[in-house]
Amino acid sequence: MGGERHEPPPDAFEAELDQIDALNRLEAPRPQPPDGPDAAEGERSGESAEDARRRDSLLISAGHSVAGADSLDEALRLAAGLYAPEFPLDGQCVFGIDEGNLTALGQYGFKPGGASRGFRMPMTTGYPAAEVARTGRAVYLASTDEYRRRFPATWHMSARKGREAWAFLPLVTAGRVVGVWLAAFRTPVAFTAAERALLTMTSRMIAQVLERARASRAELALSRGLRRSMRTAGAALTGLSVATRYVPTGGGLMVGGDWYDSIDLPNGRLALVIGDVQGHDVHAAGLMAQLRTAVHAYAAEGHGPDAVLARASRFLTTLDEDRFATCLYIEADPSTGDLHIARAGHPHPVLRTPDGTCLIKHISGGLPLGLMPGEEDYPVDTVRLHDDEILMLCTDGLIENGGHDMYTGWVRVRDVFSPGPVDDLEGMADRLMAAVLSPGPGGREGAAARDGDDIALLLLRRDAGQPRAEVSQRRLVLTVGQHQGEGLSEARAELKALLHDWARPDQVDTAVLLATELLGNVLVHTDQDGALTAYVTGEAGRRRLLVEVMDRGDELPHQRAPGELASSGRGLLLLDILADQWGVRPEPEGKTAWFALAEASPADNGDAATA
Repeated sequence: MGGERHEPPPDAFEAELDQIDALNRLEAPRPQPPDGPDAAEGERSGESAEDARRRDSLLISAGHSVAGADSLDEALRLAAGLYAPEFPLDGQCVFGIDEGNLTALGQYGFKPGGASRGFRMPMTTGYPAAEVARTGRAVYLASTDEYRRRFPATWHMSARKGREAWAFLPLVTAGRVVGVWLAAFRTPVAFTAAERALLTMTSRMIAQVLERARASRAELALSRGLRRSMRTAGAALTGLSVATRYVPTGGGLMVGGDWYDSIDLPNGRLALVIGDVQGHDVHAAGLMAQLRTAVHAYAAEGHGPDAVLARASRFLTTLDEDRFATCLYIEADPSTGDLHIARAGHPHPVLRTPDGTCLIKHISGGLPLGLMPGEEDYPVDTVRLHDDEILMLCTDGLIENGGHDMYTGWVRVRDVFSPGPVDDLEGMADRLMAAVLSPGPGGREGAAARDGDDIALLLLRRDAGQPRAEVSQRRLVLTVGQHQGEGLSEARAELKALLHDWARPDQVDTAVLLATELLGNVLVHTDQDGALTAYVTGEAGRRRLLVEVMDRGDELPHQRAPGELASSGRGLLLLDILADQWGVRPEPEGKTAWFALAEASPADNGDAATA
C-alpha cells in the first residue's frame, strides 16, 4: 500500500527572500565611493528594480532546488547557482562534527581530494570552522588581510588558492550545531546584511539536506535489520514445504510495510502469516516490525486465527490510529493438510492443483487491522490441502506492479504459476518474482521494483509420499457438568478404556491423573461445564495421546507454588512434570487446556526401574 511524499512548502523561501529584498532597499540610498573595495557594493546598491526582481527570481529557484536535493553533493552543486558577478561564490565545503573533531563531508569547487581527503581537525584548533562549531556563530572574512589578522595560525590553509573572501556558517538542526558550511569567493565581499541573510538562508537549506541524509542512513540501517529478520523461512514441519520471497520498492528503504512469517505452534501445527502495513516509509517499516512481533506472540500463546487477528487489530490501533494493515493468517495441520484461515482485508490466496490449474480460493474475511476499533470479527474458513497442491499467499504488489489492475495482474501471475514441476517450489517462487520485476519493452532493469509496491510472497506445498500421522484412530468426547459429581469417575473409566492396550500401564495412570486435574480445575474454579476430547493416533508402540479440556471461562490458569499443606494449586505443576507437552489455548469463547503423551515401550519402564 502506497504512501504520499511531502515536499517542503515554498512559503518559507519567499518569506526569507522578502526580508533580503527589504534589506537591499534599505541599503540602496546609502552613498558609496566610486572606487575602492566597496565600489562593487555601490553598483549593487544602485541596481534597477528589474535587476533586483531577476536576481530574486534566481534566488527563489536556487532555494527551492537546494531544499529539494536528495544528497549533500547535489545540494552543494545547486547552491553554486547563487553565483553572480556581484556575488562570486567559487567553492564550498561542508564540515561535520565527530567526537570533538571536524571532518569534511562534502565539497564543491575545490580540487578533487584536496578539501575533503582525510581531513580531520580538533575543534580546539584556531580555524574559522572550528570556532563556528564551538560557538554556533557565523564567521565572515571579507579579505585575506582580515583572515590573516583573525586566524594567524591557519590562514595559510586558504592562501594561494585564488579565493579572497570566506563565510563560515553553522548548520543547525533541532537547536544543535551539526556541521559548518564554508562558502569561498574569488574576490573580496563586503558581506552586507542582505548578503548575510542570503547565506544564512542557504545554510538552513543545506542543514536540512544534511539532516535528511543522516536520517536516511539511519532508516537504511533499520530497514536492513528488519529485512534480515525476514529471511527465507526455515524448514516447515514434515509433510509441508514453504518458499518465501520479499522485495522492497519505493522510499529507498530495504524494507517497507509488507511482511511474512512462519511460526511453529505449541500443538505441533504451523502458522503462516502474510501482511501489508499502509505506506512505504520508515514509519510503515517500524509499525510492520511491531505488528509482526505481536502476531508472532499471539500465535505462540496458542490463540486461534480469529483471535490472533482480533488482538493484532486492537494492538495496531494503540500504535497508530492513522494507519491500517491487511493480513492473512493460516494455522496448518501437517498430519491432515487442514488449513484454518482468517483474513483481514488481504488479497485471497491462490490454489494450484497438481495438474497446474490455478484458482483463486475465496476466503471469508473481516476489515483490515486497525481500521475500525471494536469491529474485530474475523471468521475462520477451513481448507484441506491435498498432496502436491500449492497455496500461494502474496501482497498486492505481486499482482498490481507494472501498471496492472487486479484482473490483468492475476492473469500474469496465473500464466507463470501454472507451468513447471510441482517439486521445484523455490524455482516457482523465482519465476513469479522475475515475471513481476523484469522490465517491459524498453523499460529499465529494476524499474518495476523501484516504482511499484512492495512484494511479499509465500508458497505452501503439501508434499506427497511423506509419512503422515494417522488421522485419529480412536476418539473420546464427553462433557462433565457442574452438577454431575459422578462425571469425573465416568471420565476416568472411559479414558482407561480408550487406552486399554497402551504399552505402559503407568502412562495410563498418568493420563487419567492429568485429565482429572484438568476437569477438576474447570469444575472448581469456574461455573462452566468441562468438555473433554481425547485422541489416540499412530501405530501401536509409537502412538500419541492428546487430551483437550475446553470450558467457556475467560480466566486463564497460572502456575503457582503451593505450600506443603495446600489443598490445591498443583494441577499445572503436575502437567509440567508428567506430560510430554502441554499448553493453554485461548478460544473465541473460553479456553482449552491440553496435554500430550507419547507411548513408551515396556523396555523403557524396565530401564527406569533399574536406574
